[in-house]
Amino acid sequence: MSSITVREVSSKKDLDTFICFNYDLYKDNPYAVPELHSDLMKTFSPEGNAAYEFCDAKLFLAYKDGKVAGRVAAIVNHRANETWNLKKVRFGWIDFIEDINVCKALLEKVEEFGRQHGMNEIQGPLGFTDFDREGMLIEGFDKLGTMSTIYNYPYYPKFLEELGYNKDADWMEMKMQVPDHIPEKYARVSELTLKRYKLHIKKLNGNDDIFKKGYGQKIFNVLNAAYAPLFGFSKLTQKQIDQYVKEYLPMADMRMITLVESDETNELIAVGISIPSIVRALQKSRGKLFPFGWFHILKSLKWKHEDGVELLLIAVLPEYQGKGINSLLFNDLIPVYQKMGFKWAETNPQLEENTKGLAQWTYLNPEIPKRRRCYTKPL
Repeated sequence: MSSITVREVSSKKDLDTFICFNYDLYKDNPYAVPELHSDLMKTFSPEGNAAYEFCDAKLFLAYKDGKVAGRVAAIVNHRANETWNLKKVRFGWIDFIEDINVCKALLEKVEEFGRQHGMNEIQGPLGFTDFDREGMLIEGFDKLGTMSTIYNYPYYPKFLEELGYNKDADWMEMKMQVPDHIPEKYARVSELTLKRYKLHIKKLNGNDDIFKKGYGQKIFNVLNAAYAPLFGFSKLTQKQIDQYVKEYLPMADMRMITLVESDETNELIAVGISIPSIVRALQKSRGKLFPFGWFHILKSLKWKHEDGVELLLIAVLPEYQGKGINSLLFNDLIPVYQKMGFKWAETNPQLEENTKGLAQWTYLNPEIPKRRRCYTKPL
């Protein structure tokens, strides 16, 4: 009879095993997109991840007959629980071989961790915050992933449901062809919106705008306000904002970031951030920057773009939502995508209940190639 044991990650070697298990499990899969090893080392380091200020976490590895067979992160996000008046423990970065007993053993460790912290429910896959990968794929197993989403085999959700886990929330991803011209609806609404609400488009001009003029901070202030009502979201702390501004914004292509400001006050009211897809480069890198991963990624970002663009973040201040602001973002970004030669665009996961967010893509004739789910179960 097979023996399954689960051990806590307690060393740098264990953490490397935890990270690399995903690479090994999906090494021959054409749809999975690995996270960078260096990014994950920061994510699971209290010194590198500001979310440890308000999260408790443990990582676990499952072994079957002495070989690594699965992994999972157990996380209690106290800030999110306080925001939503809940007592939930999260499971994230969950992977396992096709053996329901391995899956069960991993989740039991998360459940135990949750009970130790006074939780009464388990949910996931979720990360430390909404800026980590989240949601288990339930449709679209034959579609190429994106750099910010989870890929998993079809047996994952099957096992969870057999173990008594139920739907907590679903996300959908939208994919559109980049149009040859700006849809008339966007162009017309954009012109009217600029005049009616006295707004203008702002493009960033490098690090001077991001840091000295404070646009990095302003962008995340808008995100905090716009995303506050969404499932499981907790406002980013100042330490998190400082981390994201420093690590990610300077690397972005400023052409692909569009801001909307008030003419009268220069208040930032909306932001759209997109990046070239680098999924093929990440696949070639196999999660490692060295020896050659950095070259594939840099090539995709700077020299020879892949065919697609990923729409990472779109946010509008609550008081301006439903007033045509999104059309301003599309009206500015579509010509950029055309000029850069992109053929398609894909969104980050959007909650199925976020009807306003989903409706904004209507005039681009979107398809829904992938759907993912957050599962839950009482403890």
